[in-house]
Amino acid sequence: MSPTAAETSKVSIQAIRYATIPGFPLAGLMMGAPPDERIDIAMVIWLVRLPNHAVLFDTGFHRDRWLKEFTVADYLRPDEAVALAGVRADQVTDVVISHAHWDHLGGVDLFPNARVWIQKQEYAYYTGDAWQPGGRSGGVDPEDVACLLRLNTAGRLRLVDGDDVEILPGLRVYTGARHTFASQYLRVETPAGPFVLASDNCYLDRNLRERVPSATFDEADRPKNLAAQRRMIALAGEAERVIPGHDPRQFERFPSEGRVARIH
Repeated sequence: MSPTAAETSKVSIQAIRYATIPGFPLAGLMMGAPPDERIDIAMVIWLVRLPNHAVLFDTGFHRDRWLKEFTVADYLRPDEAVALAGVRADQVTDVVISHAHWDHLGGVDLFPNARVWIQKQEYAYYTGDAWQPGGRSGGVDPEDVACLLRLNTAGRLRLVDGDDVEILPGLRVYTGARHTFASQYLRVETPAGPFVLASDNCYLDRNLRERVPSATFDEADRPKNLAAQRRMIALAGEAERVIPGHDPRQFERFPSEGRVARIH
């Protein structure tokens, strides 16, 4: 059911920067980029306020393993970062997980009252076949997987079955970019028109401008990633309303105060 005008008038979207990874290789974000070119990437989660819901898209991370494995600057634990936007961790009603990588799923246990939405195939793969011989579990933390299992047995997990699914009024998820086995991205209806929150399905504005795929689950999936980027632009109505996952430009393009940018 489409949201009413009164409902969309109460929608807001904020990007929250909880850390930076300095000097990240651009070739890890854009296929074929010069191997010596580097960028300081923003580590971001997004807060979407609806009339009766406070929704996080992705959750960041907090496990020491990843703080040690990567050079992380200006780190603030994601629940504390969300509080800077005016929402306590226990007030978050819903969490939408784009994909199972450590820096997107790894803070899911910081939000104790939230329902958690993830693609059914993403959940099935990373709680099963990914850890079998021939499986692909790179970038996925076993502790995060165990947390998903606990959320499921506690009745707090919602498995989204496929593409173009409305999960809450004005929020629809889409698949097909193949960043991971079954990653998803989010379309948010607002009075200013729709916005697409891409997460890692599109890393940077440059991916869109230069028509270069992001890292994908398999090299053969790169055409699907490019097709997904074109679809994101169509769903948003214009490229400027597609918000890539790790681009610091979102804190330059939109009004910002400290770690928080108001996208809408």
